Amino acid sequence: MFVLFGVSVALEVLLFTLPFLWSARKILSPIATLLSVVATAGLVGLFPNTGTVLLLIASMYRVFNTRRIVQARMHERYLRRATRRTALLISLGQLVLMGAWWTWYQTAASRQALWLVLAGAQVVAAAILLASTLRRIRRTHPILDPNAFFTDAELPSVTVAIPARNETQDLQECLESLVASNYPKLEIIVLDDCSQNKHTPEIIRSFAHDGVRFIQGEEPKATWLAKNQAYDRLAQEASGEYVMFCGVDLRFDADSIRRLVTIMLTKRKRMISILPHLQTVNGGLPVLQAMRYWWELVPPRRFFGRPAVLSSCWMIERKALRQTGGFAAVTRAIVPEAYFAKALVRDDAYSFMRSNMVLGITSVKQAVDQRDTAIRMRYPQLHRRPEQALITSLVEFTFLILPFVMASAGWWLPITGLTQACAALAAVLLVITYQCMASASQLGHQLFGLVATPIMVAADICVIYQSMWQYEFSEVVWKDRNVCIPVMHTVPHLPKV
Repeated sequence: MFVLFGVSVALEVLLFTLPFLWSARKILSPIATLLSVVATAGLVGLFPNTGTVLLLIASMYRVFNTRRIVQARMHERYLRRATRRTALLISLGQLVLMGAWWTWYQTAASRQALWLVLAGAQVVAAAILLASTLRRIRRTHPILDPNAFFTDAELPSVTVAIPARNETQDLQECLESLVASNYPKLEIIVLDDCSQNKHTPEIIRSFAHDGVRFIQGEEPKATWLAKNQAYDRLAQEASGEYVMFCGVDLRFDADSIRRLVTIMLTKRKRMISILPHLQTVNGGLPVLQAMRYWWELVPPRRFFGRPAVLSSCWMIERKALRQTGGFAAVTRAIVPEAYFAKALVRDDAYSFMRSNMVLGITSVKQAVDQRDTAIRMRYPQLHRRPEQALITSLVEFTFLILPFVMASAGWWLPITGLTQACAALAAVLLVITYQCMASASQLGHQLFGLVATPIMVAADICVIYQSMWQYEFSEVVWKDRNVCIPVMHTVPHLPKV
């Protein structure tokens, strides 16, 4: 089995390193993958344990990568680069895992000791996440300095920019909350992004007497995501010194914009992103939205140089937007605001905040919209790499789900009482972390936190694979448009005659 697996890896390496073999990729790649699957399945049959199962799971990713090669939906140069990276990283990971498993098997190490080490690592990870959450909650709390006051003349002009397509009552309610704002220098512009219904432009024009300006959008260019092109057009049309981009699901208090600008001026920030208070529709459980908030509030993102950001509502100084390259620098990015935040945080000019009673910014989002948003964003957030999907899902399962399994079903696993106690401690820390995050972001359903973490993580893992599959082999429809083509560099095929 080891020899068979070595042959599969060698064949795959030759396929990507020798240019003349690339023309036969639709034959050689399936052969290499088949050898890998047979070898790892044989190891599972001979030695059924966690290590061999992980080897087989990694081989399934090679099957996925082979399908990418055979189906060839991407430009050929990009296809070769992307599939080569995935194939080599997964093969290298399999070799390392195989060596570690074989070493453990030869030394006859105690399985109970390995489980104890894993439980200890889970406790350490849970403690780090809790500490990071408490720190992030403290730093993202919006505090309005009582001594900070700016007259109407001192306040900068603000443009609220809203891209809209095929909207209904949400756009109506969003604009009603904005026109009720008491901000003295406010411009509201709404771009109709080629809506297929007549309701969207009618809603926008009905607010013309309140000063809302209507902009007719254009069909997106081949190299642009439609939303980014709409952002770019809105930024060009904006006349305010600051531009606030928001979705139609947002609702604002009359003082929201004034307080937001006051905080920005007081803290000397050039960009700010707001995590709104989520108002669920029909009392549903915000499982997917909770995980989205979890990723922004819980992990120690500062260690990875990736500041927290949310696309629902963000404001940026128009001069800073130009200096960082504008939207022309992020034509294909699913989360373009992350690029500007990363550029400005280096000079401490960016801040991420949670909405509360001070800011009064609320998001009204149905469960189906939360799911569509998660599918649209999840795979691009992993840089469109299957190997990152594999690593992320394994890490989530090992450190966020497995502690609950080990704590509640320790009698079924070959673990000691100490190991089960460590897993239980990790599970308790994870529940506390969720409770802190849910309370800080006003998600509601606090009792749901007792079982929320494993359910929330399991839902996120499912979304990862659904998003990956749709981006690679199907389509991801957002606002009645397929966003796969600009995101994945795909080549649409003509229908068969």
